[in-house]
Amino acid sequence: MHVVVAADPDGGGTIRPVGGAPARATDLAAAVRDLEAHAGQAPPRWVWADARRAYPPLLDRGVRLSRCHDLALTEGLLLAAEGRYGEPRQARAAYARLHGLPVPEDAHEPPEGAQATLFEPVTGAWWGGAPGGAETGSSGGVGAAARPGGAGSDGPDVAEADLVTEVFEDQRRRIARTADPGRFRLLVAAESAGALIAAEMAHDGMPWREDVHDALLTEMLGPRPAHGMRPVKLQALADEVAAAFGQPMNPDSPQQIVKAFKSAGISIPSTRSHVLKQVEHAGVGPLLAYKELARLYSFHGWVWADQWVKGDRFRPEYVVGGVVSGRWATSGGGALQIPKVMRRAVVADDGWTLVVADAAQLEPRVLAAMAGDGGLARAAGEIDLYAALAQSFGGSRDSAKIAMLSAMYGGTSGDAPKLLAVMRQRFPQAYAFVEDAARAGEEGRLVRSWLGRTCPAPSARWRELVSGPEGGGAARNRGRFTRNFVVQATAAEWALTLMAVLRGLLPAPARLVFFQHDEVMVHCPLELAAEVQAAVGRAAEEATRLLFGQTGVRFPMEAVPVTCYADAK
Repeated sequence: MHVVVAADPDGGGTIRPVGGAPARATDLAAAVRDLEAHAGQAPPRWVWADARRAYPPLLDRGVRLSRCHDLALTEGLLLAAEGRYGEPRQARAAYARLHGLPVPEDAHEPPEGAQATLFEPVTGAWWGGAPGGAETGSSGGVGAAARPGGAGSDGPDVAEADLVTEVFEDQRRRIARTADPGRFRLLVAAESAGALIAAEMAHDGMPWREDVHDALLTEMLGPRPAHGMRPVKLQALADEVAAAFGQPMNPDSPQQIVKAFKSAGISIPSTRSHVLKQVEHAGVGPLLAYKELARLYSFHGWVWADQWVKGDRFRPEYVVGGVVSGRWATSGGGALQIPKVMRRAVVADDGWTLVVADAAQLEPRVLAAMAGDGGLARAAGEIDLYAALAQSFGGSRDSAKIAMLSAMYGGTSGDAPKLLAVMRQRFPQAYAFVEDAARAGEEGRLVRSWLGRTCPAPSARWRELVSGPEGGGAARNRGRFTRNFVVQATAAEWALTLMAVLRGLLPAPARLVFFQHDEVMVHCPLELAAEVQAAVGRAAEEATRLLFGQTGVRFPMEAVPVTCYADAK
């Protein structure tokens, strides 16, 4: 059963079963909780404009939902499938397109740290008028009295529940017209489940010991400095750099670094670390050390903790499908770039443990399953796929790995061409699969993941380039992108499906608290660790079955219970 939920600014709202009559609720959160709790084995799939705004206030009221259909995420998938990637995807834009009205741009994302709520109004004209207009709506982007035609429009007033219902019905019709509606429905379900998971992880937070974090920073940088000052160890390195060049300079300034090297008779194209490592000069050592510590200080220092860590919990803002391949991004907190040294601050609560699991060699396994290559599938039936492939590459595991990565990423340097020739001979279906994707990209065509996520169409500028004398390079670059897109996007789908299944298998009060590409972390009581480990294994098997049916390809997930995240690797 699909149920539309629409909030009013006063905490009430409307609940409408799709195809049924709407019901008013003075306390929307309580009404949603009651319907979810009494649904039995078939909980409703809640339909709303945008989970990023609709779900957090429900979580704050202790309401957790089983399933949802997120209009904004689904609209983004459908637009891409229709060759219109990047067009506005919020529900108000979808409604405007449906009625031939001017399509408003998507609202700006809230600033880092901002917590938009379901029940607070956002002022301004929702349909393209100037900020500060008379109309208001929920922060879900669809007002309870939104006027689709924009400020001054003659269009009819549309209640949020009516708007959401109409856009949802249109999306269902468009999904039915996709190349494989069954797969696309699974993609929509997984993407929408990801929206629930992302909101829950931000709400629950990942355990983060503030005292351990402070001790790590003090050990590496010195005591917390006064505002505007460098930590003492960072300043000492800056002084070493200046002394090595014999002149005052700011090591945070790329221009000053380039100028200093030039004064020393050394020309460098950039100040990137891999460039500096090739230079012989007394200032290189302290400069590299400075850059490493400065990055840590800037991105995971005390100011970062003040903003993102509260009550020994790190609460990032994930962006589901924030990368074109479907991988997640963050709009704040840097959850996808936690330095290894900082993992020492991720410590389970007393009496609890962290169950950390990651998929081994996910992308080549995905390629084996998609291509239906028997030889590669047999190798992917082993725990170490590269070791299983080694015999085909002269007994070298490293050569097998280079060949696979070159096939998926378009590598052509070093031994790659020779190894790719072996792969073409030994694993022809897998090789042809990525080659076909690359050729489609070079020709300006769209490619799709296993479930139907579609890559962006080539830009007008790209088409200009490929029609010119240097067009071959632009075509090959896009071919390398589409070659990897079909694999990486499908790997992202498998990981998202895994999380959606795992979320439903976890025993209370275990919680998913972290996700990064192919790695998940569950925080649970010690006595539930074995049950959670088993749930991870079952989730991996079910994700594989849902995507690929009966396949000999294994997708092993090694789940280990640890007290500290740093001990998981």
